[in-house]
Amino acid sequence: MVRKILLAAALLATTSAFAQVPSNTLPTSTLPTPNPTAAPVPAQPVAIPQAPQLAATGYILVDATTGSIIAEFNAEQKLPPASLTKMMSSYLIVDELEKGRYQEQTLVPISVKAWQMGGSRMFVKEGTQVPLIDLLRGVIIQSGNDATVALAEYHSGNEDAFVDRMNQKAAELGMVNTHFENSSGWPAEGHLTTAKDLAILARAIINDHPIYYPLHAEKYFVYNDIRQRNRNELLFRDETVDGLKTGHTEEAGYCLVASSKRENTRLIAVVMGTANEKARAAETQKLLAYGFRYFQTTTLYQAGQELSKQRVWAGKTDEVTLGLANAITLTLPKGREQGLQAKMHVNETIKAPLQVGQELGNLTIELDGQLIVNSPIVALNPVEQAGFFARVWDSIKLFFRGLFS
Repeated sequence: MVRKILLAAALLATTSAFAQVPSNTLPTSTLPTPNPTAAPVPAQPVAIPQAPQLAATGYILVDATTGSIIAEFNAEQKLPPASLTKMMSSYLIVDELEKGRYQEQTLVPISVKAWQMGGSRMFVKEGTQVPLIDLLRGVIIQSGNDATVALAEYHSGNEDAFVDRMNQKAAELGMVNTHFENSSGWPAEGHLTTAKDLAILARAIINDHPIYYPLHAEKYFVYNDIRQRNRNELLFRDETVDGLKTGHTEEAGYCLVASSKRENTRLIAVVMGTANEKARAAETQKLLAYGFRYFQTTTLYQAGQELSKQRVWAGKTDEVTLGLANAITLTLPKGREQGLQAKMHVNETIKAPLQVGQELGNLTIELDGQLIVNSPIVALNPVEQAGFFARVWDSIKLFFRGLFS
């Protein structure tokens, strides 16, 4: 008789549990409405033409947030970078500053080698000591070869050791087609990189060093009563441009890495091997204009955003909140949000104990039927395991649920 009562109770509990178990695949409409961070877009998709063909040896346009490539040409062809090399040199120095290992007013000695450097210069004097922050501005704004060598020697003891660190960092960042021979970009055999690798480096500068990135937007720097103008002409033409670096040698041609932010979209353009200063500015401007006209950065879901609550078995609580460990941000053609479809795929049976961040399913997003995102769904709160009798009771309910499913 007792067994019959228990079985009947289990059947009743199991029937109730069936009503609480949600479908493991949900249509888009059941998820939170995507929350684009970009400006409103036209209701109808914008027809997207081919990217402009530039008068340059190689170029690339990428979304600084997502890393998505919007346009490219010869982006993986190895080319001499000239003073674009200094982007890596300044990256290593700023990294030390932001980690607190260097101080802005630290005095850096100027060696004979640094003082004797030719090409673009900050005009530091041998035997003097210059504040580190002044030398950094001399590298970023004035493209000073002398300032670059001085910082390289201060960082690693000598320039050769510093160049070794530059190549190590390039490998760490995934700049697979880059090799440096010096810190300044002075012409040297085997000193090569690609437009794609420089875009990777530009993203790292922007995302890793937010405190010192604004230095790239400064238009002038005065040192030793000498006022020099930033060679990035786009800083003077377009108020949305805030970096990054120019370069020029006879072999490399005129090169420019530029970044611009409009509303919530930041783009990086790398243009290498143009004919003159005016051409590198004009060609880069064309690339940026194309990107902002036809594409936008859209955040669909934030990290930690609740997507749903799901039934938990054998736990002290019977629900867990599900969400995403990382935000989902995409580079989308303008007006294409209507073609997005998101679906949740959640484990059919979720049992305690659960830890925050434990994967319990995945979220897929398709654009016009093509899968573009497959991201883990995780527990946003912990669930402790229930006591012995509660676990046994849930086991009985799960057993009968299995019989009837």
